[in-house]
Amino acid sequence: MKVEQIYTGCLAHAAYYIENNGEAAIFDPLREVQPYLDRAKEDGAKIKYVFETHFHADFVSGHLDLAKKTGAEIVYGPTAKPGFEAITAEDDQVFQVGNYKVKVIHTPGHTMESTTYLLIDENGKEHGIITGDTLFIGDVGRPDLAQHVIEDLTEEKLAGYLFDSLRNKIMPLSDDLIVYPNHGAGSACGKNMSKETTDTLGNQKKTNYALRPDMTLEEFKDELLTGLTAPPGYFPQNVLMNIKGYDSIDDVMERGMRPLSATEFEVAANETEALILDTRDANDFAKGFIPNSINIGLDGNFAQWVGEMIPDVKQEILLVCEPGRQEEAITRLSRVGYDHTIGILEGGYSTWEASGKEVDKFERITAMDLENKYKAGDVHLIDVRKKSEFDSQHVLNSVNVPLNQINQHLASFPKDQAFVVNCAGGYRSMIAASILKSRGWDNFVDVVGGFNAIKDTEVPVSEYVCPTTML
Repeated sequence: MKVEQIYTGCLAHAAYYIENNGEAAIFDPLREVQPYLDRAKEDGAKIKYVFETHFHADFVSGHLDLAKKTGAEIVYGPTAKPGFEAITAEDDQVFQVGNYKVKVIHTPGHTMESTTYLLIDENGKEHGIITGDTLFIGDVGRPDLAQHVIEDLTEEKLAGYLFDSLRNKIMPLSDDLIVYPNHGAGSACGKNMSKETTDTLGNQKKTNYALRPDMTLEEFKDELLTGLTAPPGYFPQNVLMNIKGYDSIDDVMERGMRPLSATEFEVAANETEALILDTRDANDFAKGFIPNSINIGLDGNFAQWVGEMIPDVKQEILLVCEPGRQEEAITRLSRVGYDHTIGILEGGYSTWEASGKEVDKFERITAMDLENKYKAGDVHLIDVRKKSEFDSQHVLNSVNVPLNQINQHLASFPKDQAFVVNCAGGYRSMIAASILKSRGWDNFVDVVGGFNAIKDTEVPVSEYVCPTTML
């Protein structure tokens, strides 16, 4: 059976495409639907169904645009109540895609409507399961992401449902089935996912802690819920967009791609409450940027950090991009529901610089510079990595303020004392630096190369401890 995984690394997201005898289906598509349309056209196939495993929290699905452009029917599992036309399938219901069959297996726990789809080939052989966020490679979905958005359920209650779903619906299935999850390592939907994005169910029964056959419900809850951190703030907003609907991606792109001269950009910034988002590389940003702009580089986990650092998906945004990357930036913003880009600086930052308007700069130091400061006893170091990273290994006497908590802990950054900011490689420290600069901090620097570079110096670090969670 031919199953194509379409993986998007910046979101650690996997969509799936199947086709047989001129009919195709897409599972959990991303917001921009043209790649799926192109894929079906390549096969000369008509997209018949868009299957959704659940109402996603970490991205806005492309189900509505895909259905509108193809006439495909949207399918959810039992208990789903979407605010648009869709099929709410029954448990064990079977859908036909060419000579393939797709069987609905209701697996509540991550969310109550969570559903696994069993794929059956043209010969009637069960091939694999598209598990959504119910079962990952090495992990299972968190039960704390959307429980208060749809239904007021505790994470303990949802964990109980997940325990039952795994044991009564997933584990009895054949060991040779291939597991096709919705996410891999790097997603916040699980705490310790593998970098592998497929595996056999049999191997997962042997290696995945959540499928241990002798595990009690209380043991399962304890292992599942230990190590969780607060989910990103944009997750509930994405859930609601996936349930209620959203603007067409075509409208989002048309609105966002409006080119602005330096003067028009300045006027828009002054006359609106738009946030200036600079998507260039951290080193380029540090050399010169528009005052009060925030740096989140495209060449990183851009969409995830936008979601973490910008509280409201309805925030208006003015973009500064490297020329030629405007469409990419707007597309990646829309994947996580930020649909309100209102213009782009035409020609990028060089246009602003050439206009003679005010610019700002930011000082960065090397790891060797930090070593010299450390030896001189002249350093107050603030580490903005995740707590799990910091706990694993860090510079001795440094302070941990995770980047996604910076707005709640601004008091941890002194204004009457010079300090240094580091992350793992320099990407997140520049996000932090741009936020602090926009809030009035000025007496600080960050480390180029971050902790990865610091480890190669004589700056003393703690003993390495293997992390049990990646959150």
